[in-house]
Amino acid sequence: MAQRPYSYKQAGVDLEAADQLVGRIAPLLRRTYGPRVLDRHGLFAGLFCLDYEERLFRRSYRQPVLVGCTDGVGSKVLVAAGMGRLDTVGIDLVAMSVNDLVTTGAEPLFFLDYLAVHKLDPEQVAKLVEGIAVGCERADCALLGGETAEMPDLYRRGEFDMAGFAVGVVDRRRLIDSRRVAPGDVLLGLASDGLHANGYALARKVLLKRAGMSLRDHVDQFGHSLGDELLKPTRIYVRPVLKVLAGYRRKKVVSAMAHITGGGLPGNVARVLGDKCDAVIRLRTWKVPRVFNMLRRLGAKSAEMYSVFNMGIGFVLVVRPTFANAIMRRLRRLGESVYRIGYVKRGRGNVELRR
Repeated sequence: MAQRPYSYKQAGVDLEAADQLVGRIAPLLRRTYGPRVLDRHGLFAGLFCLDYEERLFRRSYRQPVLVGCTDGVGSKVLVAAGMGRLDTVGIDLVAMSVNDLVTTGAEPLFFLDYLAVHKLDPEQVAKLVEGIAVGCERADCALLGGETAEMPDLYRRGEFDMAGFAVGVVDRRRLIDSRRVAPGDVLLGLASDGLHANGYALARKVLLKRAGMSLRDHVDQFGHSLGDELLKPTRIYVRPVLKVLAGYRRKKVVSAMAHITGGGLPGNVARVLGDKCDAVIRLRTWKVPRVFNMLRRLGAKSAEMYSVFNMGIGFVLVVRPTFANAIMRRLRRLGESVYRIGYVKRGRGNVELRR
């Protein structure tokens, strides 16, 4: 007796849900479009003009250098799934790439995402894309497109993963790298909004398994649940950093910048020092957020804290000493909490943490 043929839906992939999703997310993408996006329906790729003819928007790059970054949000997606809150990790996804990108002095142009899910639920995926769109708006870049893959054989019910990449541009003469760093430079730290998107494997192990807490437990010192604290999205530093750079068209007052992600302050600041300078970071120059103190108290290894987590500093600017105070004032007017956290001295590319 002949068996009935399988449909794609019976195999776990719903084409109707995919079509429904396209209609939901199209307005989210268009919300991020600026005048350099060519909105052409039905193409297999997004179109973006590097320049624009109208004088108001013209950039006029002399030697444009394209900059690309890609990243994900790691096991923070497990916290989002556990809380049933999918509207914030999209912001993290954008932030992880555009914060890396702006360290070169580049402006983000556009972003694309990749979402992988067990089962395509148009409403849930739309929430993920909504967060991505919000992140793109905060970074002033276009959400040019993306891909959603329904893979029931690879992901269990309720599971998902996400990745993305950003493309930006910087004029070659304005490119920022470690070659500018010199002894005497000052380290300015911009405050983070919590864990951002790094160290969640350790955080979940300490808080949920060792301490036996639940994501929905109310934590008095936070004023909300543990899950809400862990889902605080990564702060996007693009606008304030680019505005600072725009204020110094002739003088090169910013020597280098570092996005503080995996590896913490020691690992990420070391990347921008070169091989002839060391950095000294004074640990008591800013207030460490409560979530990190909780992690240390409940069992995270003290010796690893600054190498795993950002510890309250999400972004570092290495600046010329003469301009440090002016840049701090400018960043504070732009809404950032900024601290003078250290300095550069002669050395071999190492970072020293001093208490």
